[in-house]
Amino acid sequence: METESEPYIRLATLRQLHQVVADLNTARSLADTLQTVADGVITGLGYELSAVNLVQPDGDLVVAAVGGSAGAEALMAGRVGSRASWDRRLSMGDRWGDLRFIPYTEGWVLDDDDVPQWHTPGPAPRFADEWHPMDRLFAPLYAAGASGGELIGVVSVDRPSNGRRPGAWGREALQMYAFHAAIAIGNARLRANMQRALLRLERDQQALRASEESFRQAFEYAPSGMAIAEMGGDQHGRLLRINDALCRLLGRHSSAMRRCSFSDLVHPEDIGTLLRTSAEGGRSELRLIRRDGSYVWVSLRNSVVADAADGPRFLLTHVEDIEERKRHELQLAHRASHDSLTGLPNSAELRARLGSRLCGTPPLPGGVVETAAVAAQTDTGGHRYGFVDEFESFGSPPAPGSGPFDSHVHTVPPDEDSDIDDGHKGLAVLFCDLDGFKSINDRFGHHAGDAVLIEVARRLTNGVRDGDTVARLGGDEFVVLADGLGRADAQDLAVRLRNAIIPPIRVDGRAVRVGASFGISWAGCGMTAEEVLQSADQRMYVEKRSRSKERRRAG
Repeated sequence: METESEPYIRLATLRQLHQVVADLNTARSLADTLQTVADGVITGLGYELSAVNLVQPDGDLVVAAVGGSAGAEALMAGRVGSRASWDRRLSMGDRWGDLRFIPYTEGWVLDDDDVPQWHTPGPAPRFADEWHPMDRLFAPLYAAGASGGELIGVVSVDRPSNGRRPGAWGREALQMYAFHAAIAIGNARLRANMQRALLRLERDQQALRASEESFRQAFEYAPSGMAIAEMGGDQHGRLLRINDALCRLLGRHSSAMRRCSFSDLVHPEDIGTLLRTSAEGGRSELRLIRRDGSYVWVSLRNSVVADAADGPRFLLTHVEDIEERKRHELQLAHRASHDSLTGLPNSAELRARLGSRLCGTPPLPGGVVETAAVAAQTDTGGHRYGFVDEFESFGSPPAPGSGPFDSHVHTVPPDEDSDIDDGHKGLAVLFCDLDGFKSINDRFGHHAGDAVLIEVARRLTNGVRDGDTVARLGGDEFVVLADGLGRADAQDLAVRLRNAIIPPIRVDGRAVRVGASFGISWAGCGMTAEEVLQSADQRMYVEKRSRSKERRRAG
């Protein structure tokens, strides 16, 4: 209004406006800030009603705070108006800078939309700038206070205390207040987000500490061994942390083990298994060395873990003692492959060992073995037109489907058709059948026969070299596999073994004697294990028939 006291009124209003703007920045939370914005319109700008409509994440606007009327607050607080309805309001009416004024003559079209409101009908204005109950005045709130920014809310005002529509000064004051209110709301949101982030961080840290403590207790007090080792780099495999169970299992102190890597503790034959498991993760079974030098079978289960998303990686290893199970497995395997009476390899194990030395490729005439594939070229039609053959005596021929450097060592028998021993050494198979054993069984019983078989097995085993095989084929038949022997060597071995069997064997206080007949055959690639054994068996019978019954018993 234009009066002599208006400068004073403007100064007082400015002071009130300054105070309410200052109050905006003292609110402690977003809810307090919104209510302070609504109350500031009443105390600082001279309106009797105000509402702060806040934009939600889905775009609609919710009445977040109401000032000036408890009844209006009960009617409107928490209610939502659609964004489309609000966009229509902000696009119509008079534009007073950033403000939007919709006079009662136009606002009637908004009566039935979904925006919460308190407006009521009233009589026509008595003078030109009188405020009508259906007039609407909105102050949009933009991010960072700038009108070109994102809309974050709208302040609705009603019932000016002087009953008039605001003039230029009142409009400017409301627009400036909306600018500062938007900044305050934005700051309050930032503080709220920071507080939520700090709370989440604190919860995450508490959860991490709890998880670390749970892991520490699970690691330290686990009943089976656990270790953490470095992965990658120069110190790959170095033990960083070892629990008490693993220390007890290996009889070592944790401080001493931290100077080691798993490769220092693994049996040399199991290093390859360890390396594969360390690189790929997963499970393996191998032997670890104890402090006293003995080995224990363990099951390793490896998992790759990272300290952080892009941090260093470590190997978490779970070590389970499987010594008893492994011993039981070995016992079962031994029982399956060894004779229960004598402890010698049985017939199946003998054939397996013999078959592992033989391939299906027979030697060439004269004992010469092809060791390299033909280096041939082909024309466009697939025809071979050039080749080079390489031969080498007693070499390593390629088995079908393998390359020229196959690791199989070809087994070649000596030439038995020649009367001259050419010095060639091969795999000798000595088939032994006891002479006079049946009579011992018949006269003294199977208990005595078993004792004789056990003693014969012991004498045969003592009479061969380390690496040779003595097996019980069944009954009173034994077989000796001796590699690297010439024909004369094999004959000498048969004589020595026969002489070792001849001395009397004491059974239940009495001395009994058995003799032995030996047949010597030679294993060669191109033969089956069964063919080799049949050949030795036949030669044994030839040798047995060539000697009288008395000579057999006497050797």
